[in-house]
Amino acid sequence: MSKLIISRMEIEGILCDYTALIDHNRLLEFHFQPVSQKSILDNIYVGQVDNLVKNIQGAFIKINKDTPCYYDLKEQNTAIYTSPKKSAQMVPGDQVLVQVCRDAIKSKQPAVTTNLSFKGKYLVLTTGKKGIGLSGKLDVEEKKRLKGWLEEADAVTYGLVVRTNARDASKEELLKELELLKKRCERILQFGVSRTCFSLLEEREAFYLSVLRNTYTRDLEEIVTDIPQLYQQIMSYLTENQPEDLGRLRFYEDALLPLIKLYGIEKKFDEVRQEKVWLKSGGFLVIQPTEALVSIDVNTGKFIGKKKAEETYRKINLEAAEEIARQLRVRNLSGIILIDFINMSNPDHNEELLHVLQKYLRKDPVKAIVHDMTQLNLVEVTRKKVEKPLSEELTALRQYSVN
Repeated sequence: MSKLIISRMEIEGILCDYTALIDHNRLLEFHFQPVSQKSILDNIYVGQVDNLVKNIQGAFIKINKDTPCYYDLKEQNTAIYTSPKKSAQMVPGDQVLVQVCRDAIKSKQPAVTTNLSFKGKYLVLTTGKKGIGLSGKLDVEEKKRLKGWLEEADAVTYGLVVRTNARDASKEELLKELELLKKRCERILQFGVSRTCFSLLEEREAFYLSVLRNTYTRDLEEIVTDIPQLYQQIMSYLTENQPEDLGRLRFYEDALLPLIKLYGIEKKFDEVRQEKVWLKSGGFLVIQPTEALVSIDVNTGKFIGKKKAEETYRKINLEAAEEIARQLRVRNLSGIILIDFINMSNPDHNEELLHVLQKYLRKDPVKAIVHDMTQLNLVEVTRKKVEKPLSEELTALRQYSVN
């Protein structure tokens, strides 16, 4: 069973709120944000089309005078304009409702979408293509049951994505959340088209509440905080949005053993900042993010096996596969990932390795796919880009500290 720790600590000399998802004393996810800073991810604005870049089927839409964001023109049929248009083709100067769907990452600017989404614990409602999509982590019977409930409620007038958490929801809970999401959406659509350019129509909630909403709760034992202000905010959020999880919330107060020491948060956080990661077997990983991709090298290290080399390599590689899946998640590494496992001569062992790696990646709430093993025995993985990797967040924090 896992615990979600929500508290505050100094990182690079800056006081930050943080969330740490811990399972069997291992850190699975870590997110942080300076107390005095806010993210624009998921914010909804009245944006203005700045210019079109037709050779890449893209455009840049400003959400304020100084922040142009990338937009994929393939989405323009879903656009909601503040003024009626005869043509579906965007032109510079058009004002349109947009939502930030990706933070600025490395040299890339933020990205926006006109397919507005409204997230709940069980559902995501979108203004784009109609229909019902279901989490791939739901089994066949769960998908049939949940889709049936939504079709009975004539929910197909919107686009809906049914989240993994929905498997534990009753019909009443699911439909209640659907109505709340509809009201949020309709308010934005009615309110947004009458607002001035660059207006902020909906601001994302505190990031730790977003993390809480997105956490798979079936395996969540506790939500723990030791900050009175955060405790009150979390309680209010749960009371209104997730009352079934109120029993999991706990306020920790022990002056002799602070929460950060109880769970070893500082040590765990320091470990995921290191390039080298030791495995229990004595082998180790070297993780190196670059501008184009992430490279991960698996080494035998101190491992001394009594069996033949092939079995030794197999054991280290299988252990490394589990740890790599965890490291991608906790460091929030994304894009193209190349993994140089220890070479094995047995094709069956290589096939087993790919299967095991994908099995562990399925536990990641962010979509990650094992593609293949190249002729050079490099395993190709992709992981969806949503937020900045941990290393970039730390770099931005250092700059924030200097300024």
